[in-house]
Amino acid sequence: MRVVDVVRHGAAPISRTRTFRRLGPVVLPPVEAVLRALTNGRVQVSSLLVPSLVLTTTGAKSGEPRDTVLMYTPDGHGRAIVAGTSFAREHHPSWTYNLSAHPDAEIAVRDKRFAVRATRIPDDERDEAWGRIEAQWPGYRGYERDSGRVVRLFRLQPVRTLER
Repeated sequence: MRVVDVVRHGAAPISRTRTFRRLGPVVLPPVEAVLRALTNGRVQVSSLLVPSLVLTTTGAKSGEPRDTVLMYTPDGHGRAIVAGTSFAREHHPSWTYNLSAHPDAEIAVRDKRFAVRATRIPDDERDEAWGRIEAQWPGYRGYERDSGRVVRLFRLQPVRTLER
């Protein structure tokens, strides 16, 4: 077993605690922003444990670009699955509204940027998608149960690589 797998299995239960769910949305985004600025986008806190990307969406209401650091799960052929868990909060995260309104977006993974098209994962494929996600981060679907809502799952399909 790889070191990162051992760390994931140790950290996953902590990520399901009420304390983490309360503090995570407050603490992690500013820490991610500072680290991203200091490393020119090459390092993210979340990427130390799981594959992570920066999703740039177009605001559903504002039309302005919005960046969000997210865990993703590889889905083959360069595709990625992202889950709108929002730390098990009762409301869907804003990026899911943005993708629903404007499915064309961009992602940055390490030092590569891609234009992507987002599609909602249909109901008949949700269990398979959650299986992939939980193979990477055990217990992650618990966020859906604890939030009291059906978490929006999206598949991000690269349409082209962007120049840096």
